Amino acid sequence: MTVSKANINTVIGVPMMAIASVLPLFVQDSYALHSLIMILYFAYMASAWNFVCGYVGQLSLGHSVFAGGAGYISVLLFTQLGISPWLGMLAGGLAAALLSICIGYPTFKLKGPYFTLTTIAFAEIVRIWLENTDDFLGIPLKGAQGLVIPPSQSGWLAFQFDSKVPYYYIILIMLAVMLLATVALERSRLGYYLKAIRGDEAAAQAVGVSTTRYPIIALAISAFMTGLGGAFYAQFFRYINPERNMGLDLSIDSAIMAIVGGQGTIIGPVLGAFVLHPIAEFARAWFAGKFLGLHLVIYGLILMAAVLYFPKGIIGPLERLLRFRRRPAASANSVVAKDA
Repeated sequence: MTVSKANINTVIGVPMMAIASVLPLFVQDSYALHSLIMILYFAYMASAWNFVCGYVGQLSLGHSVFAGGAGYISVLLFTQLGISPWLGMLAGGLAAALLSICIGYPTFKLKGPYFTLTTIAFAEIVRIWLENTDDFLGIPLKGAQGLVIPPSQSGWLAFQFDSKVPYYYIILIMLAVMLLATVALERSRLGYYLKAIRGDEAAAQAVGVSTTRYPIIALAISAFMTGLGGAFYAQFFRYINPERNMGLDLSIDSAIMAIVGGQGTIIGPVLGAFVLHPIAEFARAWFAGKFLGLHLVIYGLILMAAVLYFPKGIIGPLERLLRFRRRPAASANSVVAKDA
């Protein structure tokens, strides 16, 4: 008896989201709540990365340009024009989607490492340009110094709160919407086309599936979602600069969490974030001050072990465990049926 992916996602995802929805009722410590927000943030970003890269099969390490670009737009609209960060997030997401179309049309013609290197190069070019630009067409970018969001009256309109709890529920709702969007993708015609392209691009093209149009559509949706996440990050910290919000680290973390959790699945990237981010924070807190760089070595060893022993991601062993637990029940049912 086989276990469907939908069943796996329901068994794992629903209890996980249910527990996450009530955690602030029991977690009062500010640092612990901050850590939970960052776990949900990386789960969201890994899911957004997975939306295109997990289903199309192309490895992008340039998604940070969408997060950073949208973050800058939301901050500038708020600080320069007084536009609500909520509208700024939407504007930043749309700008990221438009940018992704401009990037995706030429780069999706490249395959394998050439596509990956191109995405890295584009993101780094934009980051370096921002770091060395203090003013652009009268817009104060302030280069490497970055932009600070001035404090204003706390409330939903200004996206500023005295407590971290509202931020927690905002990113939790964003993650829930991201997961529902992934479910919709899997059940849509676009999802079937993307899986066909990932499985055998030549065969998909032979039956009339456009190997450029549909990946670009998926990339635009992924960039829009990533842009919303980048804008949330900027508003949460009330600060943005090129290195922090557009660095290569963000792209790599999103990709690694999705791959280790299980790319091309709904709940896999979330599992990757829930496992890897706490490990990274623990290693940084315990070893970074005593042995410089040791926390990176530990993190790297854990990643190597995950890739070697769980090539399909963490979700693979969980699927096998659930399948194993269901087999005895199926056998018992068959025995009862024979006796009847």
